[in-house]
Amino acid sequence: MKYTKGSILSVLFLFYLYILLKVILFKFSSVSMAYLWQQLHWSLEYPQYMEYGLQRANFTPFESISQNLHRLSDRNDQVNFFGNIAIFLPCGILVGLWTKRSTTNSLLGAATISFGISLALECAQFVFAMGSFDVDDLMLNGLGGLLGWWILFVIRREKALAQV
Repeated sequence: MKYTKGSILSVLFLFYLYILLKVILFKFSSVSMAYLWQQLHWSLEYPQYMEYGLQRANFTPFESISQNLHRLSDRNDQVNFFGNIAIFLPCGILVGLWTKRSTTNSLLGAATISFGISLALECAQFVFAMGSFDVDDLMLNGLGGLLGWWILFVIRREKALAQV
C-alpha cells in the first residue's frame, strides 16, 4: 500500500486534534464521549452551569494576557501563556506542509484553521462546562498557528538558499 503525503498529513492532523481535545477539553485525562454526553446533559438540565460559565468567561481582549505577563514568575501563568501558543505551533506547521510553497494563502489558511479550531474548543469548554471561554486564548492559539507556519517558512527558505 502506498501512502501519499496528503494521507500521512491527514493522519497526523487527526492525531493532533485528538491531542488538542485531550489537553484543552479533558485536561490530560482520558477522552470519553460518554463523559461529554453526561456533561452536555448536565449543562442542558442545569442552565445555571452555563450562566456561571458566562460569568467566568473573558471577553475583554488582552485581559488575561496582561495578567499572565505581569505574573510570569507563577508557573500556572507561564503554562497558560506559553502553552496556548505552543500547542498550536503544530497546526501552523501541518497547514504549511499541505501547501507546496509558503504563500499568503497558506498563511491565511494557518491563521483561519488555528483560530477556527481554537474557537470550537473554547465554545466546547463553555457548552460542556469543562473550562472557561477566554478570548485571549483565541488570540494566543492563533499566534501559535502563525508562528508554526512561520517556522516552516523559515526552514523552507533556508533549505532553498542552501541549495543555491
